[in-house]
Amino acid sequence: MHICGVTLQPLDLPTPQPRVGALLVAAPLLGDPNFARTVLLILEHDESGTFAVVINQPSDTTIESVLPEWEHTPVAGDVLYIGGPVAEDSALGIGLFDRRTNPPESARAVTDDLGVIDLDEEPFLEGLRAIRIYAGYAGWEMGQLDDEIDEGAWYCVTGGPEDVFDPDPKTLWRRVLKRQPGELAFVATHSDDPALN
Repeated sequence: MHICGVTLQPLDLPTPQPRVGALLVAAPLLGDPNFARTVLLILEHDESGTFAVVINQPSDTTIESVLPEWEHTPVAGDVLYIGGPVAEDSALGIGLFDRRTNPPESARAVTDDLGVIDLDEEPFLEGLRAIRIYAGYAGWEMGQLDDEIDEGAWYCVTGGPEDVFDPDPKTLWRRVLKRQPGELAFVATHSDDPALN
């Protein structure tokens, strides 16, 4: 597969099929700068396509400057994250909920702990342990992501809330790969400079 002039080679190992709640990890040679060394959380995957957000790209934009009603929410953090190249002028929240509390009806479940939060609603704090807010998202038409995985552009792996709310998102790509079994763990050692690989 050729992406931005780079030929990708798929690894010869089984990877889980894309599903809601799984992580997509960009292959090291994926040439699209929007996805270089990114980790994405899949929010929807069905017959209409796939919808995901990049979870490891904090921006320099504060939440206060774009969503002041969420800025004083103790669980929101300080910065807006770059969720992907589509609809960058829109925002969505991923919330971590206490399992003992029913999330609001406006929160669409992703996993038992995580839900997509409607940011147009008044901040709902009961049972909300943390929230990250993302500008934009990534999307694929039906079958497109499966083809890109088969061609070696992405690795699909399991993940959890600890990945979404990782305190050091800049190093998440390498750490998610390092914890994978077999050959995939070695991908974490891939240098940014192709001449060194």
